[in-house]
Amino acid sequence: MTLIKRLLAGGLVAALAALGSAAPAAASAPHVEDLGVPLEDVLLIGGTVAPGPGGRTVLWGASSGSPAHLNAVDPVTGEEVGRYDLPTAGGSWAVDATPDGSVYVGTYGDGHLFRWTDQGGVQDLGRPLASENFIWSVAAGEGATVYGGTYPGGRLFAYDPATGVRDYGRLSPDHSYVRSVSYAGGKIYAGTEGPAAVFEIDAASGAVKQLPTPDGLDPEGKWAYDVNAEGGFVYVRYGGASPGPMYVWDIAAGSWTGTIDTAHGLDVSPPDDEGGVYLVKSGELVRYDPRTKAVTPTGMPFTGRVANTRGIGWAELGLPDYPGKSVVGLLWRGLMFRYNPQTKAKSFVQTAVKGEPIDVTTLAEGPDGRMYAGGFLNGGFAALDPKTGEREEFHTFSQSEGMTAHDGKLYIGAYPEARVYAYDPELPWNSTEYSPSPEPGHEPNPARLFDFAAEKQIRPRALVSAGRYLAAGTMPDLGELGGVLAVWDPETGALKHAERNVVKDQSIVSLAYRRGVLYGGTSIYSGQSATSPTQPEAKLFAWSVKENRLLWEIVPAPGKPAIPALTFDDRGRLWGIAGGEVFAVNTAARKVTTRVTLSDSTSSSGQLVYNRHDHTLYGAHAGQGVFSLDPRTGRHAELRQGPVHHLAVHGSGDVYFAEGPRLFRLTRQQTR
Repeated sequence: MTLIKRLLAGGLVAALAALGSAAPAAASAPHVEDLGVPLEDVLLIGGTVAPGPGGRTVLWGASSGSPAHLNAVDPVTGEEVGRYDLPTAGGSWAVDATPDGSVYVGTYGDGHLFRWTDQGGVQDLGRPLASENFIWSVAAGEGATVYGGTYPGGRLFAYDPATGVRDYGRLSPDHSYVRSVSYAGGKIYAGTEGPAAVFEIDAASGAVKQLPTPDGLDPEGKWAYDVNAEGGFVYVRYGGASPGPMYVWDIAAGSWTGTIDTAHGLDVSPPDDEGGVYLVKSGELVRYDPRTKAVTPTGMPFTGRVANTRGIGWAELGLPDYPGKSVVGLLWRGLMFRYNPQTKAKSFVQTAVKGEPIDVTTLAEGPDGRMYAGGFLNGGFAALDPKTGEREEFHTFSQSEGMTAHDGKLYIGAYPEARVYAYDPELPWNSTEYSPSPEPGHEPNPARLFDFAAEKQIRPRALVSAGRYLAAGTMPDLGELGGVLAVWDPETGALKHAERNVVKDQSIVSLAYRRGVLYGGTSIYSGQSATSPTQPEAKLFAWSVKENRLLWEIVPAPGKPAIPALTFDDRGRLWGIAGGEVFAVNTAARKVTTRVTLSDSTSSSGQLVYNRHDHTLYGAHAGQGVFSLDPRTGRHAELRQGPVHHLAVHGSGDVYFAEGPRLFRLTRQQTR
């Protein structure tokens, strides 16, 4: 070989070697496009009816957002007469007004207490208890004093502008939540998570005693979700967000004296002149007399899954059909309701409360080629045109935990109760649970297929198309461990198989499918963070769909608490992400063949998808940013920094990801 030929040959070998080891990012430049906010809606959680600006009675409601807002709504017109920022807060369950005219708001995320006065507006009082980041409930005491219940310490506090904060301490060593609080006659009444307990606390001395459990009630798995002390009685609704039994405690008698089945919550009204209170029961506004136990219907319907009042009280409207005082209140999407006991007049009015951006919780390409997004807490369901990036439609819906396309439909996992729905994009939207006015006579779309409330599950986070079947994996409710692996047969409309604790005491948070086998990634955590895990690290398992049995399980990422994403590449290797580590598994040999370390993170958050257009893995790493990884070489590159938790690849090869409520699209522009 001549010298020139040897040099050329050596140069060619070097060039080929360099090409083979190059990271995907070196061959093309990523282009990131901001597609805006696909999900935006009103979410009112905490509220009350009380004097507002200028002393006129208003509907107070806290709307979730970044930041959250305290809204004052005119019950006559529905217009906003006040809107106040709640800096650093994401939202609030806890709103009440004290006799001096103050309105207090306890927030979640930061655990701050805010106070509104007509003279001074909103004042941030800071975090009453340094250890607590969630104020679940506040209740008016005497004068300007307010009481509050917290998480994660299960504590009770009082705040008085004159004396500051008083910490009553933890009410029970067995409870982490003081979920509901009310006050009457020098006593504070506080309810907890399951096993549900109600405590009576002497406001002056701090002495605590637990009320007896109502006869026939099993407190396991139930919360004392709502506690309302009104007119000498304490109304306690047991269960959760869905309707449940309400028991009535007679304070003077010191005993349970009444029961109201299927009460919706979240509040009952202050009593009328005869001592009766109004509440929503079995989808209707009713009056309940605690002395006679009589329930009087009003004929005013409350439809849909979420029919809880967000504050209910009395207001003089001055309208022809509404003489004297009328019952008024807010619903979760900003609708207000009015009922007059004299004339029986009733109405719903859409208020002017402004919608807020909703954080994206899941992304998936639908069977129609559109990109779909679901949202946190407020929920919502949006479809986007991949050609323009414009939102094509939006619907009110539950919080979505996962989505996947299968056989012409989009399947959606919804929180709570681990509900799974099928949406057919070829048919009109008709959610009988979430639409304000469902179309009568039309089949539900999305259609609810199954849930695992009976198995005490709340989050169906893992969904995957598995041959002719749909597979789902779930996370359990508070105080529970062990998720469910479910296989649904769309042809028969029934579950082929469902089994809890496939991997003992671990949730199933990711699924992948290949050649008759489901591969699942687990999390040591429950669907509620307050539940302590019993297992040290997450596992990867294989499950035979045909035989309904576990084939094997391994620990692919020692010390990591969760494997939140799995995907196959075009060579049949199974890839997963766990904390700051990406790994590949030879499923036949049942062992890890490749490890790529991105960081030392042990986060349970992460996403990983395989893009068949450029044969590249894309992922979201521990909520810190987006990366690409060449599965052949292990070379990886950070494409964008930011709080990214959700990511999906479209059939076009574009990669979609979310930073909070904003959606982005990443495309490759080939360099020349």
